[in-house]
Amino acid sequence: MKKASTKIRVRYGETDQMGVVYYGNYAQYLEQGRTEWLRELGFSYKWMEENKIQLPVTELHIKYRQPARYDDEITVITTLQKIPTVKIEFYYEIFNAENVLLVTASTTLVFMDMKTQKIRRAPDYLIKKLTN
Repeated sequence: MKKASTKIRVRYGETDQMGVVYYGNYAQYLEQGRTEWLRELGFSYKWMEENKIQLPVTELHIKYRQPARYDDEITVITTLQKIPTVKIEFYYEIFNAENVLLVTASTTLVFMDMKTQKIRRAPDYLIKKLTN
């Protein structure tokens, strides 16, 4: 399925006193990966929200293998797991500059209509882009 690669430089404020990325910050790296994945497809979260669709996260699973450290350049590989329905599922791998696998993760998000606050099917424009 469709993949995107996003490079991120670890900032000092994202680390603990040992210079290691604080575990909670990885969720932000995953979000950055998803945002760039969507942008490469031709959409943005902002555009989707302007079209009354939100994508709240309903599941997050992370396996920490090796730490990322201050000033490391990390690469987030974001992969769509399958064609979305009412939910969209991603798998992630985060590598350092030496290509060491640091983290594997997955997220599930649902498509939500901003007016009704109810779950809805994935928008046709997204499905069309993914299947053409």
